[in-house]
Amino acid sequence: STKRRLNRMSNSSHDHKLLALMDVEGFDPKEVTVTVKDGKVKVLAEHEEEHTTARGKEYNYRNLTREISLPPRVSEDEVTYSL
Repeated sequence: STKRRLNRMSNSSHDHKLLALMDVEGFDPKEVTVTVKDGKVKVLAEHEEEHTTARGKEYNYRNLTREISLPPRVSEDEVTYSL
């Protein structure tokens, strides 16, 4: 469950502080981009699908964008992330 995963993640980062936890379920790791710049962490996830059906082509597009300001006194070099 999501709650158990969150607890495991929180327990595994004793020396680090968790800034954010985002649900990117349904996105392939290659579709997720994380950048740290200008005191902000930016997360962009984009997924595109194309299907051919009896009625023609169908397209599915999903995206997620989040921007989080780093807390004061946190250097951009200190930021780590994992999927």
